[in-house]
Amino acid sequence: MQDVEIFLAHAITLEREAARRYEELAAAMGTEGNAELRRFFTEMAGYSRKHLAEAVARGGFREVPELAPGDFQWPDGVSPEVADWVGVDASLDARGALKLALDSECRCHAWYAAVAATTPDAELKALAQEFAAEEGEHMAALEKRLHALPA
Repeated sequence: MQDVEIFLAHAITLEREAARRYEELAAAMGTEGNAELRRFFTEMAGYSRKHLAEAVARGGFREVPELAPGDFQWPDGVSPEVADWVGVDASLDARGALKLALDSECRCHAWYAAVAATTPDAELKALAQEFAAEEGEHMAALEKRLHALPA
């Protein structure tokens, strides 16, 4: 990837999808009666919405395109946020919810890091590194929660 505007179109889509996924997980944990994890996923959805707003703001003076599904440059043609997303069902417990979220964050981190590692554009490299670092923070928060669960 060599275009900041195209990158921002991808980032906006990823962060919008992440917020939706976290909202689904928060609702599922509320249904399960896990208020603590519901609050955590609600907080994570808030972070995703914050990152979405930042991505939109960075596009401010730029022409960020509306990409058609076939125009996205995703690994294997599928958004990292929705790849392997099985959704939320009645059997999803706390461990499963955290693993599902962690898998999504890992894929998004890998995508941002790959853009940073391969782009020749210095501005895009810095931006992708910043987004990858944010995903790394999300991964760390999820791993901490996951490891805190009883075996």
